[in-house]
Amino acid sequence: MKKYCLLTLITLLFSCSTIKFVAEPLDVPLLFENKKAPLSETEKKQWHLMDLAIDSIPGMSVERAYQELIKDKLGETVVVAVVDSGVDINHPELEGIIWVNQDEIPNNGLDDDNNGYVDDINGWNFLGDCEQENMESVRLQKKEAPGSEEYEKFEEDRQKTIDGKRNELSRIDEFIDKAFSSDSLIKATLGKEEYTLEEVENFSPKSFKLIDALIFQRSFKERGLGIEKMESYRKNALTSIEKHYNLDFNPRAIVGDDPDNINDRGYGDPNVIGPVLEGADHGTHVTGIIASNRSDASGSKGVLNNVKIMVLRAVPDGDEYDKDVALAIRYAVDNGAKVINTSFGKAYSPHVEWVWDALRHAEKNDVLIVNAAGNSSADIDPGNKKTFITDEKDGEEIVSNFLTVGASSFSYDEEQVAVFSNYGKVSVDLFAPGDKIWSSTPGEKFDYHSGTSMAAPNASAAAAVIRSFFPKLSAIDVKLILMQSGLPLFDRVNLPGSDGLSSPKKLSKSGKLINLYNALIYASNKTKLYDP
Repeated sequence: MKKYCLLTLITLLFSCSTIKFVAEPLDVPLLFENKKAPLSETEKKQWHLMDLAIDSIPGMSVERAYQELIKDKLGETVVVAVVDSGVDINHPELEGIIWVNQDEIPNNGLDDDNNGYVDDINGWNFLGDCEQENMESVRLQKKEAPGSEEYEKFEEDRQKTIDGKRNELSRIDEFIDKAFSSDSLIKATLGKEEYTLEEVENFSPKSFKLIDALIFQRSFKERGLGIEKMESYRKNALTSIEKHYNLDFNPRAIVGDDPDNINDRGYGDPNVIGPVLEGADHGTHVTGIIASNRSDASGSKGVLNNVKIMVLRAVPDGDEYDKDVALAIRYAVDNGAKVINTSFGKAYSPHVEWVWDALRHAEKNDVLIVNAAGNSSADIDPGNKKTFITDEKDGEEIVSNFLTVGASSFSYDEEQVAVFSNYGKVSVDLFAPGDKIWSSTPGEKFDYHSGTSMAAPNASAAAAVIRSFFPKLSAIDVKLILMQSGLPLFDRVNLPGSDGLSSPKKLSKSGKLINLYNALIYASNKTKLYDP
């Protein structure tokens, strides 16, 4: 009798609190042709949401999930913490989805909820007014005695990087000059300030110079480049030389804490945008991937709107500090986040134990962390050079709630894995769309960005959908569902950083691409495991 009552109670708990999605899981056809026609503008902006069978584009089947499964169903609101560069919380695309700390009275200069942070209405800015930072290798070099073996090793790498950035600057300047000169030649030849490439192609007779200018401009546009973007690349290269790898640059003094003391916590401020709006570009883009308005005409559609984004600014232009990352994760856990997105990484982690303790704190409190694998086209399995943060210690995972995500492209062929993505059959769990993703950027703008930084929020959003409709599933349940329910990547894919092909199962644990449609069905079946 007692057993029957207990089973009945469990059944009621799970059947009354969750929604069932009943359908056959999707599978990859045995024979499938990749989309051959160029992507339309809508497809370019929303390819990561599309379905392989319906659209011939290997996205996450998000739109299909909404149309066939979710429809008008509404789950619980999920708090997703974005640990990043800051977020333009005033972007119209993000209206209504920024987390608000209801226990804090705005701008009264008091810590009303006694959580250690004053006026933390939307999260916390662990960087204060600091914008640029050294790379961790430079910070470590400063701690070594000049002339020592370690110092000279760091110095050799630093100079090699600076030389590379100077060469990059030279190439960018040549590219910009060519863009201006080819544009001027075309305008002079056609006798007009505004033109299309079709007009240039139809112009006759063509000189060799005009043909050369046309070829350059066509390549320029096909690669999604422009003068503004090239100037941005130039600025980034200069910043690397003048700030990231400059031994005389000491920006942490602006913050005012001791970054080597985890107990020195009275620093930062509640300005989660950051001191410079443009500096919030990365975090705003990540946030838009998760939660952009799904019903407007911007072309940017989030995976989930029933979400609140907690903003934790801890990633500068340069390498983040372990202390900031650890405290940001703890803040997210202690203030109600169920998913934490960490789209960043670095080569060294001098206080890695602080971060691991934060990961354990998240695991203990059933919070899922979704982490970008990195963009070095590298194998990050144990024994190779690590990218931090990581849940790997001495070849073993130290927590169960950490999902590492590689990046995929919109091609269902050998090029499905993005050329820049890190990989690893042990250290990477699965792949998600991360190449040329359209999303919000500061100042009411939008743009395409690429990176595992874009793949992680796609996975975070999918995880948040599962936690929204199935709140009783644990973080490890959600992680395993996302891995098991994904669609297999193309049978043989290019190995990033090489000319060879590889089995997808050698690039991640699952060998799969995340699929929201399947994940919802798998989650429904998971709850049935509790039924008598």
